[in-house]
Amino acid sequence: MATAFWDTQRVILVDFLSRGEAVNSDSYIDTLKRLQSRILRARPEMGIGNVLFLHDNARTHTSIRTRETFASFGWTTLPHPSYSPDLAPSDYRLFGP
Repeated sequence: MATAFWDTQRVILVDFLSRGEAVNSDSYIDTLKRLQSRILRARPEMGIGNVLFLHDNARTHTSIRTRETFASFGWTTLPHPSYSPDLAPSDYRLFGP
């Protein structure tokens, strides 16, 4: 499984899980740490605390440890409910023309 993160200019990180590996808070937090490092290299002008992060309310995204990680990074999360009738921008922008 691939997880992709991007900003308004480019893809910042594509992270792959090994076959049979489950997505849980630990694996998600590890990915977020890699993302933080990549953001600092790709967009140093943004700094640490200027990230707005959009994700749904899946359990791995809302666990206490995940929320603590976001707080320690100084990132702001924007709410997006699961199964929203609105299309998420990623549904048609990442793999489209």
